[in-house]
Amino acid sequence: MEWYIDGERPIWIQLKEQLAKQIVSGRYQCGDKMPSVRELAKEAGVNPNTMQRALAALDQEGLTATSRTAGRKVTENAEKLDQCRSEFAHKILERYLSDMAELGYTKAQAAEYVKEGSRADG
Repeated sequence: MEWYIDGERPIWIQLKEQLAKQIVSGRYQCGDKMPSVRELAKEAGVNPNTMQRALAALDQEGLTATSRTAGRKVTENAEKLDQCRSEFAHKILERYLSDMAELGYTKAQAAEYVKEGSRADG
């Protein structure tokens, strides 16, 4: 996985968001064991404490759960994953509509661009 870290926001938040996307997109399936903190930190090129903070936030959000004997696993709650996926989709849509509004397009015109694009791909 490629990691994208910018200097504008705390690194642990960016890591948490990227891991959450990997979970809801299916890279890590319901019940899958997550890589260790050290493995993920090495892969991302960050301090293990920073990665631990990101993973702890995923635990708090209910996307992962930690067990002393089994390590950290992705939640088996498919409804929670669907809810999180929907939240990501809404954020993407809001960003798209905002960007199109900056270009002078209405929501209807922005929707038409999506329809045209899906017809061209289809």
